[in-house]
Amino acid sequence: MYAILDIETTGGKYNEEGITEIAIYRFDGHQIVDQFSSLINPEIPIQPFVVNLTGINNEMLRNAPKFYEIAKRVIEITEDCVVVAHNALFDKRILTTEFDRLGYQFEKKTLCTVELSKKLIPDMPSYSLGKLVRALGIPLSDRHRAQGDAKATVALFKMLLDKDKSKEIITETLRKDTKKQLEPKLLDIIKDTPSETGVYYMRNEAGKIIYIGKSKNIKKRLTQHFTSDNRKSKKIQLEVKSVSYEKTGNELIALLKECEEIKHNKPLYNRALRHTTFTHQLTSFVDEKGYINLKIEKADNRKKAITTFGNYQQAKTALFKITEEYQLCEKLTGLNHTEKQCFNYTIQECFGACVNNEAVAEYNSRVNSFLEKCSYENQNMLIIDRGREIEERSVILIENGVYKGYGFYNLNHQINNPEILKSIINPMQNNRDVQHIIQSYLRRKKVLKTVKLTANTVN
Repeated sequence: MYAILDIETTGGKYNEEGITEIAIYRFDGHQIVDQFSSLINPEIPIQPFVVNLTGINNEMLRNAPKFYEIAKRVIEITEDCVVVAHNALFDKRILTTEFDRLGYQFEKKTLCTVELSKKLIPDMPSYSLGKLVRALGIPLSDRHRAQGDAKATVALFKMLLDKDKSKEIITETLRKDTKKQLEPKLLDIIKDTPSETGVYYMRNEAGKIIYIGKSKNIKKRLTQHFTSDNRKSKKIQLEVKSVSYEKTGNELIALLKECEEIKHNKPLYNRALRHTTFTHQLTSFVDEKGYINLKIEKADNRKKAITTFGNYQQAKTALFKITEEYQLCEKLTGLNHTEKQCFNYTIQECFGACVNNEAVAEYNSRVNSFLEKCSYENQNMLIIDRGREIEERSVILIENGVYKGYGFYNLNHQINNPEILKSIINPMQNNRDVQHIIQSYLRRKKVLKTVKLTANTVN
């Protein structure tokens, strides 16, 4: 049984994309026996080029179900199936990432119709889905929409099954469980590691740390390291002798711990992560009219940043979201370069700060609401999230805008008592990389809660 699917996404940074549409056809090798399709609210903005490509926009998805609401149906329709897709690695990665966020392991064998087509129908001018099915006379409607592309993939796969007379290629193309491809030494190393969130440490024969990483699923990430054939992974596979790990309960503490440990230990194969992890920052200034303006700039230690970003596109995407959420003016956030009114004012989605039609105090009040939420400068706060066990919680302490460290607790009185709170916090270094990690995480992800503290509480 096969589950032939297609997924449309928001685009954006690798492994941070969200699903906007999914279509799945359950196919028994002869006919479709079940089907499911749905738009999905990804809870993040769609990249403009994707909107142009698919025609799916943010407004269309406002009332669509979120992924967790349709996840059970996806599991049901793909049960006991081989997943088939055109460029299957992409679709499986996106689905696996979504299920990882829900704490569910979505493990399926896959077949890729790109790979099969190249073997069974060689010498075609293009193997992109659109050009390939047109060349083969397969009808395709709604290109770059999940249902249209998935239906065309069904027809293509049926043709490939007919061409595979010996059935050898499909058998060989089925992706084996990656764990079975591991060498015995590497299997022994990962057999006792958990499928949980944390930081892991690879050591060589002398016991020296050669690589530090973090993952929401340590066992799965190590399996990827040990089955990858890229140059760095092959070197690690030869040198690694043992792996230790520390569970963190959530990704934010894993990110912070990974950052600190890499800077302290300087492992041989973590060269890229020893340095600053962001390239752009968001700053503010007050114009001659008194309005607070926001501006994306290249990262500069000499300037005070509201928040930082991994790259320019990430900064721009976030600023569009901020502008929409706080009903700001695109001209004053630098997203619409114009001498006159911004575009949103012409469609009545801007209150007119761009042409001085909105009171300065009212506009600045909304900007300050964003600044207070986004930047923890001069703030005393706790960030509470999941711990390593069900009954445990993690806590990150910010004191006067400075990251002090993290800890774990089981009872609420432990964080309500200043002396106990200080005792459970593991002191950590504060730097701009740490600020970037915390701010970008709070911007992208949800934690259980944040608690504002008074100066008396933490002093």
